[in-house]
Amino acid sequence: MSRAFVKEQDGVDELPDRLISEHANLVTAEGLAQIEAEVTRLDAAHAMAQAEGDRAEMAATARNLRYWSARLASAELVPPAADTTTVQFGLTITIEREDGRRQTYRIVGEDEADPAKGSISYVSPLARALVGKSIGDTVRVAGGEAEIIAIV
Repeated sequence: MSRAFVKEQDGVDELPDRLISEHANLVTAEGLAQIEAEVTRLDAAHAMAQAEGDRAEMAATARNLRYWSARLASAELVPPAADTTTVQFGLTITIEREDGRRQTYRIVGEDEADPAKGSISYVSPLARALVGKSIGDTVRVAGGEAEIIAIV
């Protein structure tokens, strides 16, 4: 039979699930709050899409809601570090590169990371190089050396 005479599906196919990292879902208190807020926002957006009968928006919000609900369920809240003598999850670190540039990063969970805003995932190469180090230690950064000058 010709495709011209086949009825198209009225619905929108369900979108495939977003990939979830294989790493532990470590979060700061701020990161947990962000995940909770996103679940709340998506719940409301999904309800609105259902009320409006917007199938494409229902599929999109359902997909994102599945992802963020799974991230909320697997979140492992890491309490703030009491010891700031070594680099740890949740702390803010300032490094000085060989050319004198100073950069400050906070080590956070994967969903909370935003390098442009100074937060990096604990599984990133830079964070892995920094964790366990102290002020005065050096690490390899982008083919050069950098010294840790502050840990807060």
